[in-house]
Amino acid sequence: MSRMKVEERTCEKTKMSGALMLIEALKSEKVEVIFGYPGGAVLPLYDKLYQSGVFHVLTRHEQGAIHAAEGYARISGKPGVVIATSGPGATNIVTGLTDAMMDSLPLVVFTGQVATSVIGSDAFQEADVLGITMPITKYNYQVRNINELPKIIKEAFHIATTGRPGPVLIDIPKNITTAEGEFDYEQEVHLPGYQPTIQPNHLQIRRLVEAVSQSKKPVILAGAGVLHANASNELREYAEQQNIPVVHTLLGLGGFPADHPLFLGMAGMHGTYAANMALYECDLLINIGARFDDRVTGNLKYFAPKATVAHIDIDPAEIGKNVPTKIPIVSDAKAALKELIHQQGKPADITAWLAQLNEWKRRFPLYYEDDAQTIKPQKLIEMIYELTNGDAIITTDVGQHQMWAAQYYKFNKPHRWVTSGGLGTMGFGLPAAIGAQLADRNATVVSIVGDGGFQMTFQELAVIQELRLPIKVVIVNNQALGMVRQWQELFYEKRYSHSLIPTQPDFVKLAEAYNMPGFRAKTEAEAMEVLKKAFAIDGPVLLDFHVKADENVYPMVAPGKGIHEMVGVKPCGELSQ
Repeated sequence: MSRMKVEERTCEKTKMSGALMLIEALKSEKVEVIFGYPGGAVLPLYDKLYQSGVFHVLTRHEQGAIHAAEGYARISGKPGVVIATSGPGATNIVTGLTDAMMDSLPLVVFTGQVATSVIGSDAFQEADVLGITMPITKYNYQVRNINELPKIIKEAFHIATTGRPGPVLIDIPKNITTAEGEFDYEQEVHLPGYQPTIQPNHLQIRRLVEAVSQSKKPVILAGAGVLHANASNELREYAEQQNIPVVHTLLGLGGFPADHPLFLGMAGMHGTYAANMALYECDLLINIGARFDDRVTGNLKYFAPKATVAHIDIDPAEIGKNVPTKIPIVSDAKAALKELIHQQGKPADITAWLAQLNEWKRRFPLYYEDDAQTIKPQKLIEMIYELTNGDAIITTDVGQHQMWAAQYYKFNKPHRWVTSGGLGTMGFGLPAAIGAQLADRNATVVSIVGDGGFQMTFQELAVIQELRLPIKVVIVNNQALGMVRQWQELFYEKRYSHSLIPTQPDFVKLAEAYNMPGFRAKTEAEAMEVLKKAFAIDGPVLLDFHVKADENVYPMVAPGKGIHEMVGVKPCGELSQ
């Protein structure tokens, strides 16, 4: 009799509501934090969250939630988890989904949906989330059967974190969260149509080894794929073994030490002279984990015109998509680099090439004219680098301040750089800092934002203060949409159409309204003083730096120009045009 009762209780334990299934699945996946915002369609889920013990961060906007999840994913390497309600809650995360898709960030996003009985009837807060998000997710689901929910969640985490990472969305009708079914989370994931290639083809690796041994002007272009694969050590070992110089994409920064003698800097529209000329003049280009974005290549007609191109990428769709590739290697970056190191090919004699690159580095460094009476934004970044010893996690919005941070903050370690690359999302930097800080509680996190982008998501200051996250918010305030203004100056005859922002709130008072210290600086001396104050405070601080308003980002490759046609380069004299 007692034995029958035990068996019945055991059986009952496996039967639970959809909402509870989701909570138990998240615990099984060892999810550390959820970013979300409640609403009607997800109330059953939030009711189960109430005493679940799972850490939930209530952001002040769904866009803040998903950008925070992106920052968490970027630093931790683990999937960021987001919950949003149906209708506007779901549509408010569309920007973040697209951002994560373009920058290959693993997210698992749960959206509420109206009950299955009224889907398609234009019910209150109904939106076709599957249709809206299909092009901007790695995969998406809508749950129609309660018993499929555990399997779908497990598949979602698997898809988001394997192969090329990306966002996966699960749309859950409200009646599914209240229905009961069997919870089985032990089953293995088996997706015959989804089998990412992790290990490289040995014949292709051999071809690359031979190409390196014959090359006179090789260069490595390293992208975020190196960071996603945790292959920074292997990249350094391979570059040193073969004595090959390295350039980075914007998102690849930190994958190779910025102070290494083989490092040439960031490539692309605002890349260094040495990096861009290396790509233009090389005879062998080894792309590791980058997707040949147009901001890197410039006019494709002039991109690496003399080079044999080898491309190592875990996503076969990227190989040959933009740049013709002679040596394609579909593989995880770490696996491919390990095999290249193991092959120990004979390095070519590239003494003359390295001498030329070092001469370019010496003659055409990044350059700006210092001015102690104001704050040059480049100098501000250098101050932050100095005071943090280059160890901080830096998050940014998009625009001039982003490029200055990429140029003047030397990233010598991986997983210290959080920015929006492919989509270029204003408002990204502040909420991303929240996720980054939660991913690494002991890190110094500095969120460098423009005065334009900051005003898109500054409501998330409430979260920073509520959680007492010691984030230092640095506003690079030029009272303009800086990059828009720069383009209007250079290409639209200085017609500043709606790019100037003369009327702004008092950001220091705004900080006080959120109960955190705020400081303002307008000169170089004041900037150093308030930075020192801020870093001495164990808690959040907001800093408003009034920088030189008409400063531009250089070097620059104009639209339609080749990567070698840079303007704003200083050859130990005045700016060359």
